[in-house]
Amino acid sequence: MSPLHVTPVKSTAEGVAPPAVSSRLTQITKRADFLRAARAPRAVTPGFILQMRRRPASDAAVIRVGFTCSKKVGNAVARNRAKRRLREIARLILPEKGLPGVDYVFIGRANTTAQRPFPLLMQDLATALDKLHTAAR
Repeated sequence: MSPLHVTPVKSTAEGVAPPAVSSRLTQITKRADFLRAARAPRAVTPGFILQMRRRPASDAAVIRVGFTCSKKVGNAVARNRAKRRLREIARLILPEKGLPGVDYVFIGRANTTAQRPFPLLMQDLATALDKLHTAAR
């Protein structure tokens, strides 16, 4: 038997979705950053809770986002679905309406984040951003 030779194929498909977090958004990964954001102002909406923390000027001026869902949201399937939906609204709205040099942490809510209609989640994010940005001035 001869070894299989596989050559990578580049996708030229038009409808390929971009990554869940765009290049203008970076992911918060360290627990300490989540804890700092927990002490920051927050906006409670029917679909989720949004925390906003301004970073020191010495940090890079990018928008960072974090996502968390506790077991109150549901089983692993419900938590993952809720986080996917939160990642998508962040990808769609934060590059335009988010502030550079700010950390945003999305917290999923029990029984609503995974089931709430997507347009309402987008409205919730716009409302939360307006509330946090005007309070921060």
